[in-house]
Amino acid sequence: MSQNVYQFIDLQRVDPPKKPLKIRKIEFVEIYEPFSESQSKAQADRCISCGNPYCEWKCPVHNYIPNWLKLANEGRIIEAAELSHQTNSLPEVCGRVCPQDRLCEGSCTLNDEFGAVTIGNIERYINDKAIEMGWKPNVLGIVSTGKRVAVIGAGPAGLACADVLTRNGVQAVVFDRHPEIGGLLTFGIPSFKLEKDVMVKRREIFSEMGIEFRLNTEVGKDIMMSDLLGEFDAVFLGVGTYQSMRGGLENEDAPGVVDALPFLIANTKQLMGFENPDSAPYISMEGKRVVVLGGGDTAMDCVRTSIRQGASHVICAYRRDEANMPGSKREVKNSREEGVEFMFNLQPVSIEVDAAGKVCGVRMVRTAMGEPDAHGRRRAEIIAGSEHVLAVDTVVMAFGFRPHSMGWLADFSVELDSQGRIIAPEDTETAFQTSNPKIFAGGDAVRGSDLVVTAIAEGRKAADGIMNYLEV
Repeated sequence: MSQNVYQFIDLQRVDPPKKPLKIRKIEFVEIYEPFSESQSKAQADRCISCGNPYCEWKCPVHNYIPNWLKLANEGRIIEAAELSHQTNSLPEVCGRVCPQDRLCEGSCTLNDEFGAVTIGNIERYINDKAIEMGWKPNVLGIVSTGKRVAVIGAGPAGLACADVLTRNGVQAVVFDRHPEIGGLLTFGIPSFKLEKDVMVKRREIFSEMGIEFRLNTEVGKDIMMSDLLGEFDAVFLGVGTYQSMRGGLENEDAPGVVDALPFLIANTKQLMGFENPDSAPYISMEGKRVVVLGGGDTAMDCVRTSIRQGASHVICAYRRDEANMPGSKREVKNSREEGVEFMFNLQPVSIEVDAAGKVCGVRMVRTAMGEPDAHGRRRAEIIAGSEHVLAVDTVVMAFGFRPHSMGWLADFSVELDSQGRIIAPEDTETAFQTSNPKIFAGGDAVRGSDLVVTAIAEGRKAADGIMNYLEV
């Protein structure tokens, strides 16, 4: 690191450049150019190595951030990647999709006055470069325990669990209904945020470590849970949340109303050349006037996908103001740049349909921000007499997700809470163990829809719980 302790003043924060806007709006490719070696070194040198690094504490996996920033600054990329992998099973993914402004970078000591260290983009650079250089986990010293664990779901929680188990000599076999690993990383998050070859490379790494993948295999359909419990020493459920939440609006099922996640999944499968026989059909927004209802990152994915599909006009309507929007500020900014119109303080009342029963608009009311609710978010209060119709021909519902029905869980005494989430306590010696002692669970299926990095953290901790249960 530089001997100049005021390096963070002399060198300002710099984010990587974005691809030209005219290209971004028509291509499903990552919009950020990668850092060069010199840019990565210079930006890493801005870290002041705090005695109490808040960036580490705010990170759900508690990455050793100042340590690998120092290694990056010194050009010791393989060592930096190795250290990164000590706490994170998918660091190259987190460098791309984490909302760093709310996590590590948001808590950086330099953030308010000088601009945070560009932690996320350096994390991406370190791990992309290391993989390009041939980095692989060292598994030569691992001694097999003779134990085998079935991991259901190849999303971030399942992959993280399998990673930790494998590094500790436990054979992990991962089952997933999709044709590729990643879950929503592959099929839900659009390629302009996370290109799919990232997960292809990660699958190669995991497979070479000894993780076995059985894809296109749905538990309860292609293989029974009873068979898994008979064959394996434990089972981990990392099945995510796929059931779209609805708004209870009149005409929600009319032609022209689309749920966010099936729309995104079908678009990605179309781009990847996968058939989609059991899922929602591919929907093109070309030439359409689209409104996306919701204000989270999934809503941003939908508006930006619609832009790239050639929609004539794309609107994001959200019932609170911009300051209280849950979506990443970075994603909101990118959406605006690409031509999305934001309408804040609008709450849908009903879906309007024409004489043929097709969508022709959304009846809205205006809102004002009221007092905070029990969770600290300011309430959206309806303004009397503000009702009006927003003319559109396609409505995308992006109100969030809840756990999808898995009726077979009850057959194996796995308890759910009132919202359908799997009950699996974290703060026990056998962390994330369900009411069936042989079954563990983590990620969105336990806590509800949340961040990728949170699912990774829970998958890793669940692996520790499983190993304690297996006494290995």
